[in-house]
Amino acid sequence: MNSEPLLLATPSGDALKLRPEGPWTAANVSALETLSRSVGAEVDRSRVVTLDLSGVSALDTLGAWVLEKLSRRAASSGRSAEFVGVADHFSGLMDEVRQVNRHTPAPVAEQNPILLRLGDLGKSTVGSREDITIFLQMLGALSMAVIGVLRRPRSLRLTSLIYQLYRIGWQAIPIVALITFLIGAIIAQQGFFHFRRFGAESYTVDMVGILVLRELGVLIVAIMVAGRSGSAYTAELGSMKMREEIDALSTMGLDPVDVLILPRVAALVIALPILAFIGSIAALYGGGLVAQFYGDMGPAIYIARLHEAISVTHFEVGILKAPFMALVIGIVACSEGLRVKGSAESLGRQTTTSVVKSIFLVIVLDGLFAIFFASIGM
Repeated sequence: MNSEPLLLATPSGDALKLRPEGPWTAANVSALETLSRSVGAEVDRSRVVTLDLSGVSALDTLGAWVLEKLSRRAASSGRSAEFVGVADHFSGLMDEVRQVNRHTPAPVAEQNPILLRLGDLGKSTVGSREDITIFLQMLGALSMAVIGVLRRPRSLRLTSLIYQLYRIGWQAIPIVALITFLIGAIIAQQGFFHFRRFGAESYTVDMVGILVLRELGVLIVAIMVAGRSGSAYTAELGSMKMREEIDALSTMGLDPVDVLILPRVAALVIALPILAFIGSIAALYGGGLVAQFYGDMGPAIYIARLHEAISVTHFEVGILKAPFMALVIGIVACSEGLRVKGSAESLGRQTTTSVVKSIFLVIVLDGLFAIFFASIGM
């Protein structure tokens, strides 16, 4: 009995007889693949292929599959292939292998595009309901944590709060001031360029002052904070969730909302109005520089005109929005961080979702505030 597998090929005109011998098992996988490739050209040239398994001494699933692949290769393009001499104790295995991948997958029914769109709309609605539920749950948990701090002020983690203020407040001042400075300068330049056609360059100061103090100052800063700090919050909490650190806090009897989320959201609520104020001043300063060098308007005239155009009400309208925008950014960022699963892909997806949702909600909130303040005459 052969200790090594063999494959004898006997051509006869358009017919080919293959006679495998010896052990066709996984232990000889390299030899089996080599034997199979060696007769591939002859199999392709033959119209009738017969595989005689009477000389096979041992057979397992791998060996049976190699033989089946030869049979299927021979049977392609309308040619014929058959097995002969299969031992009784090998016939069951060969029958099973011959059924593998024989079933053609059922064709996918073509669906109505309108129904597909309606289905997508339904899924989006269900997803929005889930998002709203999670948002309200986080808002409720934060409210309970704030009540707990008001009852026991010593429970506030002051060190963590100050550290978060340093990170999202103090370290963000340079980039916030730079971006808002450029925004103010661009608005002023465009105002002078277009209003000059009508001889109304002085109204550029009104536009800059009102836009910056009421809308763009706080809105631009909130969007920057959402992209800078909101994404960082989501990534931090998501990484802690992946490493099961949040579960460890719960096991130790500590509330993750009190330890991790409340200091971060409180820092955002405190820092965003300050950053909005700094950003608004920087934007007004940028507009003043453009007014001096592009609009031939001296600083004294610019400040006097600004004093006439704006009032404390405009400043109040902008600053009152900031804490609410900060609260929305904090809740969305923290809730998305807690929704991270156990993979890096999930962390990246939730971080991206956090930034997109935060910016969207900030813009929607700004529009709602604009309608509200207009309705009450502010």
